[in-house]
Amino acid sequence: MQQLNKGSICLVGAGPGDPELITLKGLKAIQNAEVILYDALINPLLLDHNPVAQKIFVGKRRGFAKKSQEEINQLLVEYALKNKRVVRLKGGDPLIFGRACEELSYAALFNIETSIIPGISSFTGIAAQHQIPLTKRSISESMWVTTGHTYDGRISSDIPLAAQTSATVVVLMGMRFLKQIVAAFAEHKPDNYPVAIIQNGTTKAEKVVLGTLATIEKEVREHAISNPANIIFGPAVLDQVTQYKNLKSTLCYR
Repeated sequence: MQQLNKGSICLVGAGPGDPELITLKGLKAIQNAEVILYDALINPLLLDHNPVAQKIFVGKRRGFAKKSQEEINQLLVEYALKNKRVVRLKGGDPLIFGRACEELSYAALFNIETSIIPGISSFTGIAAQHQIPLTKRSISESMWVTTGHTYDGRISSDIPLAAQTSATVVVLMGMRFLKQIVAAFAEHKPDNYPVAIIQNGTTKAEKVVLGTLATIEKEVREHAISNPANIIFGPAVLDQVTQYKNLKSTLCYR
């Protein structure tokens, strides 16, 4: 029996949103792909780098999924088994809350060649865009990055633990549980503990609010902040406030 030809699957990190924040290696993979499966959080301008590839949207949003994870796994393998060069284009970095392991594991069942091209994760890229140092000597010597919710839709149990540390804490996709997250920090931190929330970071649709544990929920309501957003807790938030207030006068700083 003749064996099917096998292509390859490459998981590519698209960065936090700005289409220029992708690696050269990631860009080359896009340009060489025959099939691209892409997420909701990638910048669609990246797809213009390869006008001939077949493009399949497989993005997910709360309450909506174009394709289930099982369907995505099957599509990746289906095209690779047709001897196609398949790129799975993911927002940020593929291995940061990206379910990459499930896709790699499924491909391994069929002995398909796989690779990963890392990307700039939103937690580092967005903070850097606003000159928020996630670590700073004598102020914040560690950082904690967590998702706002678990796979089954509950608030992450790591958040109350993170709130007890001196680390800069970044919560990804946590707006659904903002009230509970703020309450967890309020049990261990003072009312004036700094908080920044950045929605659609590094894109033209970016919105930013600064506040404290006592004021941040009010700021969010006033400026209609929602996911996708990063929530950053800690003194590092205030490190460059004066400078980027002047540079980013259109943002929702208070």
